[in-house]
Amino acid sequence: MSQELSIEERNILLTIARDAIIAAADSLPKKDLDSYPLSPALMAIGASFVTLTKSGHLRGCIGTIMASHPLAHDVQLRAQQAAIEDPRFPKVQAHEIPHIHIEISRLTTPQSLNYTKPEELPGLLTPYKDGVILQDGFRRATFLPQVWEQLPKAEDFLTHLCQKMGAIGGLWKRKVLDVSIYHVESFSDKL
Repeated sequence: MSQELSIEERNILLTIARDAIIAAADSLPKKDLDSYPLSPALMAIGASFVTLTKSGHLRGCIGTIMASHPLAHDVQLRAQQAAIEDPRFPKVQAHEIPHIHIEISRLTTPQSLNYTKPEELPGLLTPYKDGVILQDGFRRATFLPQVWEQLPKAEDFLTHLCQKMGAIGGLWKRKVLDVSIYHVESFSDKL
């Protein structure tokens, strides 16, 4: 991520996301991205997470860690997926859309953390700043930096992340895992 997006670029991404959610809820095709005023930053390859909340409760969250599409396309895709493909929730219905709050997180490229002893890991993390990816063999999970708000202690953060990965919560205490961190530029609409 070279620099933060402008307010106008953020608003364009939020509009793209909302339009994608509306189309998904109505089983319509996504709007053509050529209809939006896309800057070079929005056309650059980027990774994002789109988080939907309703009345302060999570309603859907889908994203990717590795950038493979232009940022505008990635946000459109993740918004659609968050609305209708998050397996934890039923598909967003059209009547819910006015009450859906959208948060977009634009991710930096993940950087590997090198450490030799499990007890070193919590001290290598920066709460509220680092998004964390844990991997153990084929199992992998991530928490965005925003999760620190619910789990401010590194030990609790790592325990819950191990559980999300499908492992026992204390796995991070027993072995050295593949760990990467990333940062986000996060912004949301105002309801």
